[in-house]
Amino acid sequence: MKSLFTVLFLLIIQTFSAQEEVYANGIFNFEENKTQKIFTDWSRIRQEPNVNSQILDSLQTNHPILIVKKDETTLMLGERSANWYKISYQKGDKTSEGYVWGGNLAVGYRNKNGYDFLFGLTKTVDKKDKQFNQNYKQNIAGIKVVEGKTLIDEVSFETGSGESLSYGTFTIESNHKLQNVEFALKATVSGEACGIASYDQYVFFKGKKLTALPQLMNVGDADVYYHTEEFVFPNDKGGIPNAFIFKMEEMEKDDKDREKKKWDSKTYLWDGNSYQLK
Repeated sequence: MKSLFTVLFLLIIQTFSAQEEVYANGIFNFEENKTQKIFTDWSRIRQEPNVNSQILDSLQTNHPILIVKKDETTLMLGERSANWYKISYQKGDKTSEGYVWGGNLAVGYRNKNGYDFLFGLTKTVDKKDKQFNQNYKQNIAGIKVVEGKTLIDEVSFETGSGESLSYGTFTIESNHKLQNVEFALKATVSGEACGIASYDQYVFFKGKKLTALPQLMNVGDADVYYHTEEFVFPNDKGGIPNAFIFKMEEMEKDDKDREKKKWDSKTYLWDGNSYQLK
């Protein structure tokens, strides 16, 4: 009987240990020996890879760092889960090392016309679905434009749950032939399984100001269901001057394997400074 209780006790411990194991979001997987940028302002640099370790320093947004090694230790804040990274960085003539939590690093960054643009995640917030009366968590991301060490502007937007944080991209596109737009930034997050939504966020840059467009969401489940959203800009086929068009298509198969499709379209007028629904 004693051995039975011992076995049961060990099984319970193993179960709880498995439940407590935390996996990092793939979006925070940074390569060793590669340069990255600090996204969260005044990110703490610690002596060891944990939140109770001694704080050695703090770094501002846009500070370049070198990933020395990815530590196996992970930390989860809200739905943002990331490894700790041993880093090397320069301050003046001094080179220092320490550990930073991966969630404080930029998922992507670009430089254009003397400005640095950074894309990263800032926090997780609690939301409520009024239709189903259910609570859920939503990640908040942001894009920042920095000149040297000075933050010029920033915008925030939602990026879904932690399941949508497997991959992330950040690119610079043309001005799409829109008045006063220098160029467009596009941030994308996506999951790696069917039924997990991906999100595209377009942001216009003009006169040192960022303007976030309505967010696009795409999701599909094999050949049974899909929901796609896209913008048609003036330089695209079917585009019109001084506007961008939102297009949605949705398909779902019924129990007899028949396709039912839906379409929607909205036109947003662009006056050179802001947009409004036509």
